[in-house]
Amino acid sequence: MSRSRRRSVVHPGAWWVWAVGLGVGASRTTNPLLLGLLVAAAGYVVATHRSSAPWARSYTAFAKLALAVLVVRLVFAVVLGSPIPGTHVLVTLPEVPLPHWAQGIRLGGRVTAESLLFALYDGLKLATLLICVGAANALANPARLLKSLPGALYEIGVAVVVALTFAPNLIADVQRLRAARRLRGRPDRGVRGLLQVGLPVLEGALERSVALAAAMDARGYGRTADVPVAVRRTTAALTLGGLLGVCAGTYGLLTAEGGTYGLPVLLAGVVAALAGLRLGGRRSTRTRYRPDPWNARAWLVAASGAAVAALLALAAARNPAALHPGVVPLAAPTLPLWPAAAVLLALIPAVVVPREPS
Repeated sequence: MSRSRRRSVVHPGAWWVWAVGLGVGASRTTNPLLLGLLVAAAGYVVATHRSSAPWARSYTAFAKLALAVLVVRLVFAVVLGSPIPGTHVLVTLPEVPLPHWAQGIRLGGRVTAESLLFALYDGLKLATLLICVGAANALANPARLLKSLPGALYEIGVAVVVALTFAPNLIADVQRLRAARRLRGRPDRGVRGLLQVGLPVLEGALERSVALAAAMDARGYGRTADVPVAVRRTTAALTLGGLLGVCAGTYGLLTAEGGTYGLPVLLAGVVAALAGLRLGGRRSTRTRYRPDPWNARAWLVAASGAAVAALLALAAARNPAALHPGVVPLAAPTLPLWPAAAVLLALIPAVVVPREPS
């Protein structure tokens, strides 16, 4: 990759910050109009900036998974009922009597429009979160992201990257073999076609595994440097204490009683955990070849996602009725203007980041 090309490529961590910001914003609302804007913004950026690599094709799988989650949520609302009261009965299903110890649960019975609408809003929020994660997977190169991990997390990161790239490569192998069988006039569908494609796919996966193991061994993967005992103990104490501080601070921010100590404890935990990871990186003897720079484009991409999360959280605190439309009584959701404008900030990467060459 040329120097100018490397400068135009956004740091993969910035894509993850952007996607996590969109996911945090989606978790703050059940308004279907705002959630639809988030999905549209993420989908547009993915459509214009993802590459042709196998791992970049995972967005479609995440979109299908999000649709399946939405359908399952609606089916559960129909079959198991909902605690939401409603007067607009759509259909009455045969109700199955349950024992006394299963009070509060029912099978069948009345299906109201209010309960279905509540399930739709709830399922759409979870579907949007999945689509945001799929956008990060489609835009951030996992191999380049691995280079940016701290040394203490390198081995865990390798396992995660191998796991994330296995499924896309497997899908690409299946598509390639099915196309080859079609060109030869052989069946590629049904049980017979699946069985005849499965063996070459398994063989290719084993060959890639052996090649990956040889490459990792040649690059000295798993070899650690000698670190004094005091440094190891300090690293463990900082990392463990930092994680406990992050958990305690997060709990404090989520509860009314811990609002005074939540943020200081969270910040102290983050600082301690980062210090522990920094010291833990001394055991890793790896080097970085041409590390990805965190340039101005990366700052803009990350800041756009963080701005969406912050503004939607502020809107949820100031005007919760607009971001969480009620279903009793039935009413069409309205689009709040300035939260919608905040969601449009997610399109900044489509403007500042060069498109992938076709």
